[in-house]
Amino acid sequence: MLPIPTKFFVTSGKAVSKISDLNAFDQALLAGGLSEQNIVSVSSVLPVGVRQTRRRQLPMGAITHCVLAQQRGGEGETIAAGIAYGFRDDSHGGYVAEGHMYGTKRSLKEIMEWKMGEMAKLRGIKFRRIHYLIEELSIPMDHYGACLAALVFMV
Repeated sequence: MLPIPTKFFVTSGKAVSKISDLNAFDQALLAGGLSEQNIVSVSSVLPVGVRQTRRRQLPMGAITHCVLAQQRGGEGETIAAGIAYGFRDDSHGGYVAEGHMYGTKRSLKEIMEWKMGEMAKLRGIKFRRIHYLIEELSIPMDHYGACLAALVFMV
């Protein structure tokens, strides 16, 4: 039988670096508590019975499954990355959407609302409530930047 997550937490981070966008992303992972993980991106289904918990310290090198949104950029740009998640009103699990863009948190939230609305429409369901975690960063001159948001699964 395949493992089914029983818990999840959400986290985010943002950072700038004078060296590269990869270094900025590494610092954003550090800010989000995910810098020592082997991240495996997964799609967007919250299993029946999964429950949200507080952000946890994870063991170094753990294979960590998550829905990850990231955006990297350069000097003078405004970037945003985020996730939206919600549980079905019929208690049959839920869904997660990720998004990223050159733009503002406000613009990204509007896009995330459309994505979650389309997920509900395609499945003929309604969400109890939709939660958002979105990071925005205005990158200073002579720097690179990165934003990330993640929903991290735990068994």
